[in-house]
Amino acid sequence: MTEETDNYLDIVNKIRKIHTNDPNVFIPLHAPIFCGNEKKYLNECIDSTFVSSVGPFVDRIEKEMAEFTGSKYAIACVNGTAALHIALLLAGVQENELVITQSLSFVATTNAIKYCNANPVFLDVDLTTMSLSPKCLEDFLTNETIQIDGKCIHKSTNKRIGAVVPMHTFGICADLSALSTICKNHNIPLVEDAAESLGSFYGDKHSGTIGLLGTLSFNGNKTITSGGGGFILTQDAELAKRAKYLTTQAKEPHAWKFYHTEIGYNYRMPNINAALLTAQLEQLPKFLKSKRAIANEYKILFDSYSDVTFVLEPENQTSNYWLCSILMNSQENRDAFLEISNKHNTMCRPAWELLHTLPPFSNEILGSTLENSYYIQSRLVNLPSSPNPRYW
Repeated sequence: MTEETDNYLDIVNKIRKIHTNDPNVFIPLHAPIFCGNEKKYLNECIDSTFVSSVGPFVDRIEKEMAEFTGSKYAIACVNGTAALHIALLLAGVQENELVITQSLSFVATTNAIKYCNANPVFLDVDLTTMSLSPKCLEDFLTNETIQIDGKCIHKSTNKRIGAVVPMHTFGICADLSALSTICKNHNIPLVEDAAESLGSFYGDKHSGTIGLLGTLSFNGNKTITSGGGGFILTQDAELAKRAKYLTTQAKEPHAWKFYHTEIGYNYRMPNINAALLTAQLEQLPKFLKSKRAIANEYKILFDSYSDVTFVLEPENQTSNYWLCSILMNSQENRDAFLEISNKHNTMCRPAWELLHTLPPFSNEILGSTLENSYYIQSRLVNLPSSPNPRYW
């Protein structure tokens, strides 16, 4: 073994001790924990026979999610991608329009844009937030667009910019104050992809509540889960009403008649998933406490290694530390670390492939150089970040 290999194995062993005293157990990247009322609520749901998209747990979780996030309205959806799809439609995104986002993101962000038959414009991210760069956004809008009748038009394609979608990477919020100001100045709706940032705050506002709309995800690997599930957040009563309408097949309310006025979507969260999420939300405060404690343990650990940087929440933010991350000093060392950690039963993962490099999106517009995106993508490692009872 080389000195570098020995060094990385030492780091892996220290990571393992943060999570377990068992030297042989497999440590996942982020596993759900069910230690509350999950079985109780699921049994109640099954006994009621209301297991589909109508039921008391759906109503309850919408009320409780609105209360937790501070959003006036919260609409439960079948998953986060569906929630973002509807949020973009509600924001007014139409066919053949452009939506500005980041290439450093999970594929669902761009899939939702394509579901609207719109096209993404990929911009770079900031190193501090790993999310959409306000400077790149301002430069692109100033140099590449014009205002015509209150609409922001891309000069070279003559297409309207329908929305700006920052994704809050690994639970760290984008610079929402700057992005919000830029969007208002250029008459573009801001839609937050907050799929990874339940429990993250920008100042005193929860992620997903600063833009016109925001969306959450509750996939099995999120901080809390409903198996599959998502939410649309908004402060606008009419948008909330329309969100619920569109996600319920655009069915006009009626005791027995089936009448639909437009194309709708079967996107409502089933009651059985809502039952699971209700129990999970009850435990969210202790999960967040645990994840912050784990992040602090990581910070202390990596302060001792000059060639590894632990990614911290920026000033004026409270991150949920959904996935704790480090940046290695080269792609070669990142790959070596991933090889060793996974070989020793410790699941670590790199960032996603940049979206503009994937076949479905290879011909989309690059609105800036992506220097920071490439830097992060080639060096980042996500560390095991599951909530752990030893920290609550």
